[in-house]
Amino acid sequence: MMSEEIKQQYSMRDIVERYGLHPNRSGFIHCPFHAEDKGASMKIYERDYHCFGCGANGDIFSFIQKMENCDFKTAFYSLGGSYEKPTFESKLSVYKQRKREQERRNKRVKDEKERKLNNDLISIYRRYIDQSEPFSNVWCDCYNALQYQLYLHEILQEESDMEKR
Repeated sequence: MMSEEIKQQYSMRDIVERYGLHPNRSGFIHCPFHAEDKGASMKIYERDYHCFGCGANGDIFSFIQKMENCDFKTAFYSLGGSYEKPTFESKLSVYKQRKREQERRNKRVKDEKERKLNNDLISIYRRYIDQSEPFSNVWCDCYNALQYQLYLHEILQEESDMEKR
């Protein structure tokens, strides 16, 4: 279990209560990090804490570190954390996955550019058809080009619909 998963699993209140400290209704406790705390000066939030007396603050790991006087690794393991040393295969699979994602992004950008170009050409050909005399050479060329661009537009649209599924 990684540190973010542990933070999702345990709230700050859970950690504080492990040490026998119970926050009042407004979420304050007596700060365990300074002895001269007369009133409850440490506020316990959902994911972290802050002492208004001594200024101590942090997350669940730093609280355990201060209470146990230990390092992060010990606090991490005490909450059920595990760390697996990455192997060559796992690094390779991460590399391949990132490469596939980059290729997908590049393809998406290329497809968007093609669609934009296609739409621009369609509008240009339509404009020339409207401006030219029907059945003239210019009109026929634009008409044929427009039909081809509409055909390509339909193919691109079908491909993007297939990718969405």
